[in-house]
Amino acid sequence: MRPICFSAALQLCATAVFSQWQPDLRLTNDTATSYTSYGSAWSIATVGNLVHVVWFDSRDGDSEIYYKRSTDGGASWGADTRLSNAVGLSEFPSIAASSTDVHVFWGDTRHGEFEIYYKRSTDSGTSWGADTRLTNDVDYSSYPSAAVSSQFVHAAWEDFRDGDLEIYYKRSSDGGTSWGADTRLTNSAGDSENPSVAVSGTVVHVVWNDDRDGNNETYYKRSTDGGATWGVDTRLTNDPAHGNLSSLFVAGAEVHVVWYDERDGNREIYYKRSTDAGVSWGVDTRLTIDPAPSNNPSVSVSGLIVHLVWHDERDGNKEIYYKRSTDGGLTWDADTRLTNAAGTSGRPAVSISGQAVHVAWYDDRDGNSEVYYKQDPTGNAVGLDEQPGHAALFSVYPNPAHADLTLAFAEMMHHGAVELTSVPGETVYRGSILATSTTRIRLTDIPNGLYFLTVYDGQRSHSRKIVIER
Repeated sequence: MRPICFSAALQLCATAVFSQWQPDLRLTNDTATSYTSYGSAWSIATVGNLVHVVWFDSRDGDSEIYYKRSTDGGASWGADTRLSNAVGLSEFPSIAASSTDVHVFWGDTRHGEFEIYYKRSTDSGTSWGADTRLTNDVDYSSYPSAAVSSQFVHAAWEDFRDGDLEIYYKRSSDGGTSWGADTRLTNSAGDSENPSVAVSGTVVHVVWNDDRDGNNETYYKRSTDGGATWGVDTRLTNDPAHGNLSSLFVAGAEVHVVWYDERDGNREIYYKRSTDAGVSWGVDTRLTIDPAPSNNPSVSVSGLIVHLVWHDERDGNKEIYYKRSTDGGLTWDADTRLTNAAGTSGRPAVSISGQAVHVAWYDDRDGNSEVYYKQDPTGNAVGLDEQPGHAALFSVYPNPAHADLTLAFAEMMHHGAVELTSVPGETVYRGSILATSTTRIRLTDIPNGLYFLTVYDGQRSHSRKIVIER
């Protein structure tokens, strides 16, 4: 088949696709400070060509939550939107998005101590509902992390109501209209803090940092019934040094965790993964090797491609760095420096949409802290196999497809992933492939149109153009 290139598909018709990072784009421009959140709280979320960014901003005299969006994949941006308006501090927002629903959580002191507040948009950020107070206790609740799967919205945060910091959790089963009770996830003698939550289907995953063992270690917990009940705490790290700021992302049965760790004498980024939805875990993998601190990692995954950003002081000041794995975290590319400015570039967050990689961070190159953004429109691609001379990894039928799509692999697929992506870049289906020679995808909820079907086998990424018509 002769390859057909679509500009909206980000020029994927190349045998090998190389990084094409675009210039830094300044998103805020005011005389006060604008800060993104720490790595465990997401500052950026993407759905197709929609890119959503949140931050906290002191232009109004105290910290308030602000929001901005792009409707064309990050090429242009709308106006800043103030989401909170109360006396006191509103800080450290976390954002999650699914379809046209956008969910934002933050810590807020309008009642004296920090409490968790929530706000949502049901029209992709065009308009916003009222503030909703999610916690009501006499002590501190802050640093929320958010995740969404269909109509289930999940939030985890750190809370001091029990005399020390513990991890609490809350969920909504109706898209944020109503909320269940607070659920205490940890009960240990030390502090449990900085949670990160992720979800795939009905399996909810939480990691956090915990000093019950005398120093901060990374702990993990999961629910297999959508957050109704929870399993036991699992200690993921075991070394005598300090570690913190874990970030978590899930793609099907693949669970990916990154954090900074001081076991090497200074802060370095470490990585760990589970390939069975958190039942068992692989070894710790050191991802950075330099004499200066590496901190605040953020991870995002699409198929078998894992994307990592962090800030790093190897250049004399904090700069944003990036690296990726194209085989589900087994091996990693070299570090890529994303920023080169005189000031501090810190607290990055990464999100994937189709083939594009989007990064937001705060930056004080302008004399005060502002929010910046950068993208690589081809960073989630490793090439198509619709080129002359490429061996076919799989065949697919029928095409055009109606209710079902069958993939037949040239040889037994022991471990892989499959994604179906629209031409604008929205992932409409994602699944895992384990020990099979064929797999079937149900298409009944996917609209008619042209799509890219991509299979990742741990070494390669192969794609087909698929038409759905009924």
